[in-house]
Amino acid sequence: MQTEQIPEGTEVFHENMFHGALEQYLPSLELVNRRLPFGLAETGVCYQTLQGQTNVPESPVEVTQASLVWFCSPRTSSQWLDYWARQRLQWWRKFALGPSSFSCSDVADGEEGERVARGVKILYHFPWGSETLETLWNLGDVELLQTHRGSRAKLQCRDGRKSVVPHIISVCGNIDHGVLAYLHNSLQEMKKTDSKQRLLKRKVLKLHPSLAPVKVALDMGRGPTMELRQVCEGLLQELLEGGISTWPGYLETMQSSMEQLITKYDEMGVLFTIMITDNTLENGLVQVRSRDTTIKETMHISEVKMFLTKYISASENT
Repeated sequence: MQTEQIPEGTEVFHENMFHGALEQYLPSLELVNRRLPFGLAETGVCYQTLQGQTNVPESPVEVTQASLVWFCSPRTSSQWLDYWARQRLQWWRKFALGPSSFSCSDVADGEEGERVARGVKILYHFPWGSETLETLWNLGDVELLQTHRGSRAKLQCRDGRKSVVPHIISVCGNIDHGVLAYLHNSLQEMKKTDSKQRLLKRKVLKLHPSLAPVKVALDMGRGPTMELRQVCEGLLQELLEGGISTWPGYLETMQSSMEQLITKYDEMGVLFTIMITDNTLENGLVQVRSRDTTIKETMHISEVKMFLTKYISASENT
């Protein structure tokens, strides 16, 4: 039988990462001493055809996927599916502002063309309906046996005192849908009444501190421009060296009021805004404004890095 040779330099488009993980099964066995359970995880770009779009040409769409292929004992595969479904739902809810918008549901046998005994979907409820973020399948051992045809012995792992061909739990997530879900879940419209009893509205992207791409915005107020900028640059370097992503707002050429800056940074999801003023030059004090509480706190510039590090670390551990 002849096999088709792929010309060198030809780009191969994958619909998912599942089969690539199966191909890496045998090389991975020695790393885990042939003991179950173990998993292979990967994140990357795949190309899929839109389903049910009659007016759209059948060209592949780029999708960013996260994949986990979990190899486990046949006798515990059902429990492992329940475990991973529970863990994945807890993970999505952990970082959500509205956890109840995330849910899971069972998938019937044969749905979506899969030859499986059982599956589970992790869903997010958008205003237009539910979208699938992750799909989990209990695939048994059929796919593994088909990928590695030949002797079953080379596929076997130790399950206690027995040698077995493992069953597979496949966890596949759509990162693009996940990002959209968190953006929708985190965007809020805050309302308050000012001193003249006028209703004011502002949009705030309340991303979880672990997910907010920019933790701090650094700006400067009125005062000697050269000296204030030097202080800003020093604090910026200190924060970046500490692994705290910082927006250098002081470099922007267009002057904005404090209210305009707060509005912009709230919509960006920035956790804290730090203002360097002439008071900083006199006594080292800076003003730190929180996105979530809107409280402005005064602290010494030497305390800023430690304050932010503790806040972010505490948020990640909750």
